[in-house]
Amino acid sequence: MSVAVDISVSISVAAPAYNEADTIAAVVGEWQDYLENAPAVGDWEIVVCDDGSVDATGEILAGLRDRCPRLVVVTFERNRGAGAAIAAAIAHTRLDWVVLLDSDGQFPIANLDRVLPRVQAGEALAFSGARIRKADGVAYRWGSAASGAVSNLLHRTRYRDFNSIFKVVHGPLFRSLPLESAGMNCSTEITARVAEMGHEWVEVPIEHRERGGGARGWRYWRGARDRALFVAYLGYRHWLLRRGVLRRPSAREETR
Repeated sequence: MSVAVDISVSISVAAPAYNEADTIAAVVGEWQDYLENAPAVGDWEIVVCDDGSVDATGEILAGLRDRCPRLVVVTFERNRGAGAAIAAAIAHTRLDWVVLLDSDGQFPIANLDRVLPRVQAGEALAFSGARIRKADGVAYRWGSAASGAVSNLLHRTRYRDFNSIFKVVHGPLFRSLPLESAGMNCSTEITARVAEMGHEWVEVPIEHRERGGGARGWRYWRGARDRALFVAYLGYRHWLLRRGVLRRPSAREETR
């Protein structure tokens, strides 16, 4: 007689939120509904870092905990930037796998349908969503494409969507990343840091929606300047690692 083997995946959703009062309840509800009903999902939790919102985001998240006890809310007293909020959300996760999303609803959690079978098959420790069609404006699409091309060149990679925030990463690996970005460049840094550790990203095509509400928290030209500087910094760091000037993290450091 065969014995059934449970290969369900325990998932932590990690997300930053800044002034998302218009959409946060609907987005968290969508996440909860998916996690409760997806056959491949076992244990789950949702961790949202409220990045010093000045609207009702914090109050709404507090109220959502009544109907979603598995919602964990991390609160910053002041706005510290998307990178800091993402790092805090990841640090407060506890399960085997972490999916990084944004609270504006642009990355549907149903994209996990394309990733979870590959997680169950043990294909990799890091999966990244490659947007089939980016729903951002022309300027943002051009900026993302340019910085992604430069990042690929500097890191000797060929990723289709280097800057995608949709990530599914083994929890111990994700929680070990020494993230430094304070702003909107954290998704780029995550791609680079995992590559630095010698892991290959498996890209999976995903859907991308138009922004549902909230605020980006940075002006376009300032953001473009900061991204260019940060991409250059990551590339220089990668060059120093290749030359042995910087020490690569050990396996023990990666999984602690």
